[in-house]
Amino acid sequence: MRTALVSFSLLATVSALYGCATASTSTSTKAATETAPPTAPAAVATRPEMGIRAGRVAGYLADKDVPDSSVLSAPPPAPGSAAQALDEEVSRKYLAMQGTPRWQLAINDANLTFPQAAQTFSCVLNAPVSETQTPVLYSLLRKALTDAGRSTAPAKNVYKRQRPFMVNGKPLCTPDTEDILRKDGSYPSGHSAAGAAWSLILAEISPDQSEAILARGRQYAQSRLVCNVHWYSDTVEGMAMGAATVAKLHADPVFQSDLAKASKELQAIRAKGLPVERDCAAEAAALKNPG
Repeated sequence: MRTALVSFSLLATVSALYGCATASTSTSTKAATETAPPTAPAAVATRPEMGIRAGRVAGYLADKDVPDSSVLSAPPPAPGSAAQALDEEVSRKYLAMQGTPRWQLAINDANLTFPQAAQTFSCVLNAPVSETQTPVLYSLLRKALTDAGRSTAPAKNVYKRQRPFMVNGKPLCTPDTEDILRKDGSYPSGHSAAGAAWSLILAEISPDQSEAILARGRQYAQSRLVCNVHWYSDTVEGMAMGAATVAKLHADPVFQSDLAKASKELQAIRAKGLPVERDCAAEAAALKNPG
């Protein structure tokens, strides 16, 4: 119940989690929403985001239970709208971070393959996460990644929005994925959905670290802006889809059982005082001084 409430809270306040949006740009976003196309195309094709497909395992949710982004997400900002202008303004801000330590962290965050992705929240958890040390939590994160990624697929396939690097001609942080990303819709962000889902789940498993965990989930979404592969609105809708996915997961008894086991597992591994296999000092510095 606690995480379900957090999920709905995130759905209501996800835009406020981003420090780059000001009161004036919030007004612009509202105006753009009012002028955006009112209806979404009906036809959708379901498939996971290209960046999430590799090494994907079966999730918890049946197809019918996966949140449908083509229904839940409004259309992306229309060309020439105030919301698109906001997206472009935010994009320019994050382009300035190329080549900085924050850029390198964004490269690390782009990797959704396991076992590397399992360590994403290790620093804020103050505990290692691996298939051998925390097998239940490791499996839970992989399955949640699948479900969150699947939730973004319908809208991606409907809108086929171009990514920032395709518009501004600037580098992306993972050039080896460029060909794949060009064929995969930008809206909403699958990575942002995954980061939000992971952060909500981990905040319930480790409530004492909940604020740091949720902040890291926001920063994980911001990495997609730093990477020049997503627009601001892509990440906002992606986080909302991640929250919707977690709300759905709480109705699944297998997920609930794994959640309880993972909580005990994390407590036990933390009690051993094992080191985190990640440079937490460098990560903290990159997030504190992004430029």
